[in-house]
Amino acid sequence: MKKVAFIFPGQGSQTIGMGKDFFENSEIAKEMISKASERLNIDFEKLLFEENDNIGKTEFTQPAILLVSSIANAIFKEKCNIVPEFVLGHSLGEFSALVAAGAIDYLDAIELVHRRGLFMTEACSGGGAGMMALVGIDDEAVEKICVEQREAGKQVWPANYNMDGQLVLAGIKADLEALVDTFKDAGAKRAIVLDMSVASHCELLTSAVENLKPYLEEYLNDEFIPVISNVSTEAYTSKDEAIELLSAQLTSPVKYKQSIMAHESKVDLFIEFGNGIVLKGLNRKITKVPTLNVSDIKTLESVLGELND
Repeated sequence: MKKVAFIFPGQGSQTIGMGKDFFENSEIAKEMISKASERLNIDFEKLLFEENDNIGKTEFTQPAILLVSSIANAIFKEKCNIVPEFVLGHSLGEFSALVAAGAIDYLDAIELVHRRGLFMTEACSGGGAGMMALVGIDDEAVEKICVEQREAGKQVWPANYNMDGQLVLAGIKADLEALVDTFKDAGAKRAIVLDMSVASHCELLTSAVENLKPYLEEYLNDEFIPVISNVSTEAYTSKDEAIELLSAQLTSPVKYKQSIMAHESKVDLFIEFGNGIVLKGLNRKITKVPTLNVSDIKTLESVLGELND
């Protein structure tokens, strides 16, 4: 049997209609969506399948993405009992990974990330927070500029290390906008300020850390299969480690490409669970280890066929 790792996408992977194929073809999906709706008093059928403004709001986006990823993984597990060598998520996806690892029940996780989204929004409220995507520039050049600009009073930090030549920054939107030409002069092919009002994985979220910790304490299990930390790129398997690392994740950059590179030699295959192929696309640029995706019944059957060959 092939050695596999399960991986899970984060915010930005959401689309209206995600998970609908599972919902229409799986009793597991119907039950999970119904229970999630009851738990949070949110109509997830409407949130996921009908045009609405809430899907783009962090406190709704996070539980929606986690729910769809957890559904994909639950349906897969019903048909295949393979145990992954480790699980890994991108940003919010680390919480989906925790569900797959047996570290937390999916309903507790849905409530947890809903609150996480609220705490993040509250921390950034009125502060003019934002994020910027950079393409075609070395990490070291970005880090140097960020340090120099913070010393000059601006608030900008690296937030997501996605792949070589693709990095996302977080901070005050006005500060990011003021640095577009600076990054282009340093070699960036593109510097795009994103349409976001939350600055993820930076010091602007410091107040959210203490708000989140009690829920981590309450909902996490004591032991689970290895989860790769976005913060350290190392595996953790205990509640105490999880609380420390998931708290730090709010204010620390997501080291996605570093995590894949650190652990790719342990597996023959990555399987992405959830909407779209965001991580599959990144992995093509990071590793030679193949990545498959489970985003609907067709892709599920394709992955099962690959594993049985």
